[in-house]
Amino acid sequence: MFTRIISGACLGLALAVPSLALAEARDDGLVKVKSSYPFDETVARLRKDVVSKGIMFFEAVDQSKLAADAGIKLRPSTLLVFGNPPLGAQFLTSNPYSGLDWPVRLLVLQDEAGAVWAAYTDFAWIARRHGITNRSEQFKTASGVVDSITSSISAK
Repeated sequence: MFTRIISGACLGLALAVPSLALAEARDDGLVKVKSSYPFDETVARLRKDVVSKGIMFFEAVDQSKLAADAGIKLRPSTLLVFGNPPLGAQFLTSNPYSGLDWPVRLLVLQDEAGAVWAAYTDFAWIARRHGITNRSEQFKTASGVVDSITSSISAK
């Protein structure tokens, strides 16, 4: 693993967080991590890792099932929602609208080529989006946690 620097120049916020070799952060805040496992195993590993860390798991939304129930064909896609309320609530005290991005959402999907990915919103991007400048340590912690969770499935 190597470290990437995520910086928000407009905030003076710089976070050094572990980064997965096959993770990519984009200007739109999307971070994608390629999985080494089939779809169902990826979802199971991520859920298990969240729970093993003592993080509250809220729900898994099977988007492909919801689409199928509506008569729409969709490749496998499940949204995992989890978080640590004592940590997440600190972001909301800085800007209540940041509740749009908390708790954490991790999307697991299978692309058209059959590859499985986990995707989430970069925490430095969330800080910039909501103008949060007083929670750099908390954002660093959140980034480290989600990197750790996605490392349980990453293609090495």
